[in-house]
Amino acid sequence: MKWVWFLCCFLSFGVVLSRSEDGFEDLKARESLLSYLEHDAVAEPAPQPVMIGLTLIQGADSKGAGANSWLIHLEGGGWCNTIRSCVFRKTTRRGSSKFMEKQLPFTGILSNKAEENPDFYNWNRVKLRYCDGASFSGDSQNESAQLNFRGQRIWLAAIEELMAKGMQNAEQALLSGCSAGGLASILHCDEFRDLVPQTTKVKCLSDAGMFIDAVDVSGGRTLRDMFAGVVSVQDLQKDLPSTCTSQLDPTSVDIYLFSLSFDSRVDFKTYDVWQLQSSLAPSSADPLGQWKDCKADNTHCNSSQIQFLQDFRNEMLNTIKVFSESDQNGLFINSCFAHCQSERQDTWFANDSPVIGNESVAKSVGDWYFDRVAVKTIDCPYPCDNTCHNLVAHTDVISTITISQSTRLTFSLLSLLSAFLMSLTFSNALNEVSVLVTHTIVSLSLH
Repeated sequence: MKWVWFLCCFLSFGVVLSRSEDGFEDLKARESLLSYLEHDAVAEPAPQPVMIGLTLIQGADSKGAGANSWLIHLEGGGWCNTIRSCVFRKTTRRGSSKFMEKQLPFTGILSNKAEENPDFYNWNRVKLRYCDGASFSGDSQNESAQLNFRGQRIWLAAIEELMAKGMQNAEQALLSGCSAGGLASILHCDEFRDLVPQTTKVKCLSDAGMFIDAVDVSGGRTLRDMFAGVVSVQDLQKDLPSTCTSQLDPTSVDIYLFSLSFDSRVDFKTYDVWQLQSSLAPSSADPLGQWKDCKADNTHCNSSQIQFLQDFRNEMLNTIKVFSESDQNGLFINSCFAHCQSERQDTWFANDSPVIGNESVAKSVGDWYFDRVAVKTIDCPYPCDNTCHNLVAHTDVISTITISQSTRLTFSLLSLLSAFLMSLTFSNALNEVSVLVTHTIVSLSLH
C-alpha cells in the first residue's frame, strides 16, 4: 500500500533575499521570482503528476512502516537577512504553513513513475517545505519583531517523524535539496548520517546549493553581505559546524564552501537565474539597469556581459578544483540558464532533457548514487550546449517568466548546473555519505 504525504513546518518564518532595506514592491518582486523558480516552474512539465497532500508535523509519536529506501528533499526559497524582509515573508508561504498550498505535484526526482524517475520512483519520497529562512539552521527569536527562527528544530522534528514512520529501518537514503534547500543538504549531511542507522547507505544531493563569494557587477560583494545578514539576524554562529567557525568568520559566505571542502561534502549547484538576478547583478548593484535585459533574456546579453559570466564560470571551476580532483568526489556541471533542475520533469528526465555527452541529470544522479560509474562531468562553455531548457523573464514584470526551448542555444546565459558528487567515509562506520551538487512541510510517499 502506498502512502504519500508532505509534512509542514510551522512556528518559523521563511523570507526572501534582500540585501538592504528595499521597498515593499521590491520584496514582492523578489518573492515572485523565487515562487517561479522554486515552485511554479515545477508544476508544469509532467501530465497528471501525483498530487501530495499537506501534513503538519505535530510531533513524532506515531509509528509506521514503509519501504527501506528513503529520499528526503529539502525545499528552497532564499534566506532571511534583514528584519524587514523576515517580517514581510512571515505572511507568505515561506514563513507559515497557514499560507502553504494544500497539495503539491511530485515531479522530477519526486515522481512516482518509472518512466519519469527510473531510479527513485518507488522509494519513500519526502518533501520538507521551507519556512525558516536559514536553510533549516536557525534556532532563535526576535521578540520585538515577533519573529521565531526554528529551522533546526523543524529539521529535527521532521527527521524524528520520519524515523517513526519507518526510516529507522532504512537500507538506502538520499538527502537532496534545491537552492537554499541544496545548501541545507550540505549543512545537514553529516547530521543526517548520524541520525539514520549506521548500516544505511547515505548520500546527499545538493541541486543549486553551492554559492560562490564572487564580486557583483558593481565590484561589491552582494552575496557576502547577504550571508552576513542571515548569520546576524538569526544568530547562527552557535549553530554552524565548529570545524568551520574555528577557522573562518561565521558571517562569511566562505564558511559554507569550507563546510563543503573541509567536511568532504558534495554539492549540486546551478549557476542560474537566481544567481544572476539576486547575487551577480541585483538592482542594488545595477542602479542604471544596464543588466536588466540580459537578466531577463539571455539573448540580450552583450559581449562584455557574456565575458563577465564566463569569468564567473572560471572562478567557480577554480573554487572546486581541489574538490573535483579527489577520487572520492564527482561532479556534473552544465551550461544552462536554469535553476533547480532535479525538481522539474523536463530537466530531470524527459525525451529532450538537458544532457552532457548523452547523459541526463537523472541518469548521472542514479549512476552516482548506486556507484554504477564515476560521475565527473563538466559541460563546454556557453553557448555550446543546445540541449538546455533556458528560463526567460519578461523585463516589465519580473515575476512573469517563461521557459524558452526554441532559443536554447542562441545566447544561453552562463548558467551552470553543477553536480558535485562525493563519498565520505566515517571513522565510526563503513557507510559512505555522498553529496551531489546539481538545489517545511514534508511530502512523503511510503511503499
